[in-house]
Amino acid sequence: MRVCVLTRVVNFCALCYHTIMIDDIFSSSISYIDTVLCDGETPANISAAAHILKQGGLVAFPTETVYGLGADALNADAAAKIYAAKGRPSDNPLIVHIADVEDVYKLATNVPEQATLLMEAFWPGPLTMILPKRELVPDGTTGGLKTVAIRMPSHPIALSLIRESGVFIAAPSANTSGRPSPTTAEHVYEDMQGRIEMILDGGAVGIGIESTIVDLTGSIPTILRPGFITKAMLENIVGEVAIDKALIEPDPNLRPKAPGMKYTHYAPKGKLSIVETSDVVASINSLISDYTGKGYRVAVLASAEHADEYQCDNILTLGQANKGETIAAHLYGALRECDARSIDYIFSESFYQTDLGGAIMNRLLKAAGQRVIRDE
Repeated sequence: MRVCVLTRVVNFCALCYHTIMIDDIFSSSISYIDTVLCDGETPANISAAAHILKQGGLVAFPTETVYGLGADALNADAAAKIYAAKGRPSDNPLIVHIADVEDVYKLATNVPEQATLLMEAFWPGPLTMILPKRELVPDGTTGGLKTVAIRMPSHPIALSLIRESGVFIAAPSANTSGRPSPTTAEHVYEDMQGRIEMILDGGAVGIGIESTIVDLTGSIPTILRPGFITKAMLENIVGEVAIDKALIEPDPNLRPKAPGMKYTHYAPKGKLSIVETSDVVASINSLISDYTGKGYRVAVLASAEHADEYQCDNILTLGQANKGETIAAHLYGALRECDARSIDYIFSESFYQTDLGGAIMNRLLKAAGQRVIRDE
């Protein structure tokens, strides 16, 4: 079987879609991993990727949120490869992706009625549920926890890969740990070249930030990570929903119950600060003048309304301030563009004023290491 059936040059990094034999990927004579970039919409490539997963290998693939780095969730050795490829702390649990609702009951026990209601409302889609795990789910996949995070994605390539492989796919975002999550195959290749066997290219993702995670192991559903599915949307289905206190007051001693709760995430190489002063434009322009005067490269993450007001050579416009979906879709790409431009200091507006403001600012604050500039 051949991995890729197309040969074409893409417009980044002079990468080629090329042909390689499956046997070559797993040959003991190869001391490195030749990462193959493939068209994810080609059935033969889905089959090849499925074979890699069944053999315990790693495949990056698109979901509707961000690109995921997948391995067989029930294979502890395969899950360990995810942690190694990403440089991810081993106590940071992985999300298990499924393609059929019935599979929840194979992975979890004591599934409450609330979970059924949420599955009916939001699956397939960007919602992850935390449930008590069954013994067949290895501790290596759950970060040593007795719970499992489960999601049914809506992206057709992701669903096809899960079904074709016949395995449940553990998949965090397909970036090295701490970096901005990938929203294109190019982003994945930047971080994962030489670390994984295959990348399925499905183009740019639609949402651009990770799934909402809700813990259903207690009496009240609790949001552990905000996302596209908002607190109000959840409450419309199951009533009262709480927000985990770690989202309000970050705790460095926390043992994470879900991805994104403890460690630095989404961070560019430059120092990012969020500006929340009474005159944001004037404050950012003052900072631009100060830091460029010292010889540093500076960038601004701006709303479309204010972009023209900044006196800076590197202005990255995320979208209109009240369009949360657009801002979310552009956020990680903008942070990675700052790295591509070798930016030293990044100053960002706040984006609380949208329905996705909580999720967007959760990512920005983590990327900034909680650095916020306010009026003295």
